[in-house]
Amino acid sequence: MEIGEAFGKAVKIRRVEIGISQEELAHKAEFARSFLSAIELGQKGASIQSVWRLAQALNCKPSDLWLTAERLAQEGPQKESAQS
Repeated sequence: MEIGEAFGKAVKIRRVEIGISQEELAHKAEFARSFLSAIELGQKGASIQSVWRLAQALNCKPSDLWLTAERLAQEGPQKESAQS
């Protein structure tokens, strides 16, 4: 899994963990919902400022998101498909 896709999955995991919708997260981070969706799907990259705003809106540290993304990226596609 590429890091952009892994980062998007990390954002989604955290969002679901705290029980908020894409719409609510987008509002808290001051993003368009379509932009947030594209980040979660790995279709758009997040700038440093965007990562910071996402972390604040998700009540976590930016490093928490990156550590999760790193773990997901290292797991590779075989574990991802087993989880689906």
